[in-house]
Amino acid sequence: MQTENRFFDDLAKFLNGAAGTVAGMGREFETNAKEKAREWVGGGDFVSREEFETVKAIAIAAREEADILKARLDALEGAASPATPVKKAAAKKPPTV
Repeated sequence: MQTENRFFDDLAKFLNGAAGTVAGMGREFETNAKEKAREWVGGGDFVSREEFETVKAIAIAAREEADILKARLDALEGAASPATPVKKAAAKKPPTV
């Protein structure tokens, strides 16, 4: 013989409602956390991978050009220097009184 007990029916409805509310709160928290993370990351001074690679390539090219120019300058200075070292101008002594 089965008896109807409204207490258990009400308790089951209450628990189902509470579980739905908790699940909704969890989804809302997750959504807000993702939004805050996007704002935090987006607000920083981060660069994209493409921008980084472009600047890296420019820096490498500039370094190579600087090395070439340095070697050329060294070669020109070596060719322009006379066989005897350049004498520095002697400091003049102040007149004695």
